[in-house]
Amino acid sequence: MHTLNVYTPLKYTIKYKAKNTYEALVNKALWQFLIIPENNGTQDLEYSNFTNSLKVIPENSVNGYGFNTYRVHPKKEFKSIDFEAEFRLTKTVINPYDQVPFTDIKVDYEILDSLKFKTEHEPFLKSTPLTKLPEGENESFSFDLSKSPFENLNALNAWVYTNFDFKTDVTTVKTNLKEILSNKQGVCQDFTHLFCALARKNKIPTRYVSGYLHQGSGFLGDSQMHAWVESFIPGAGWIGFDPTNNILAAESHIKVAHGKDYTDCPPLKGIVYTSGSNETSYTVDVTSEKGMFQQQGQQSQQSGSQQQMQQQQQGPIN
Repeated sequence: MHTLNVYTPLKYTIKYKAKNTYEALVNKALWQFLIIPENNGTQDLEYSNFTNSLKVIPENSVNGYGFNTYRVHPKKEFKSIDFEAEFRLTKTVINPYDQVPFTDIKVDYEILDSLKFKTEHEPFLKSTPLTKLPEGENESFSFDLSKSPFENLNALNAWVYTNFDFKTDVTTVKTNLKEILSNKQGVCQDFTHLFCALARKNKIPTRYVSGYLHQGSGFLGDSQMHAWVESFIPGAGWIGFDPTNNILAAESHIKVAHGKDYTDCPPLKGIVYTSGSNETSYTVDVTSEKGMFQQQGQQSQQSGSQQQMQQQQQGPIN
């Protein structure tokens, strides 16, 4: 008799806070926040609230991939602004290995090589500036075609985790894979870009995922928001892999958005018209039945220009 495993859903509360301060008056600003947990098959967003100290009513918008965002456009001058968001959701607990059926390996690779499949998944098969492997790069991970796509992706997950060191403040959101492969260190966004590149090189559609990570189990990536991948496997669909921690994405991963790479889903981007320096501080608290973790950081910038483009005021995703 087959025994059905029944898991108790997790109740999560996420609190996001950020404070921006400026040396000179800000004449005009526009921000977009991509921080809202997605509603999907394993996540049920039950409550969301977003406010700011200038009492600007946020606009609800949808980005190019269909994910919900907040937009804030103050109409008056200011030198500081605070943002606060709170989300509550229920996360269904599943065993991701249950999603992967036993299939014919030869048929799986025939599907991956078919024109129909490549056409359907073309956006997540192409390389981007952040997921482009260096010319002549053939010494990194290679697929073993005697093993299934899922087995190879699991091996890739372990390969990145084993061969690269998690270290903050050594990369930026613009660091390319040539530098990552050379220095063999970085944070989760770097390892996610590398996984995307190698999976796509082996004909596996793979997308970059941004979200929150519950760290009750001590996972790496406790600063700012987290990043991992989702790869499409014939017969299984999209499966999440976290190369920073060498695990499959499951109940500890709270998805916000996905894209081809980091530039499609930065948690915060915007344009601020001002001069002088600015500073951003932030915290993220995620609580659940399994515990609580807090993410926090600080960034300072100096600029004499009248316009500062802040693609991600929080800095790199960890």
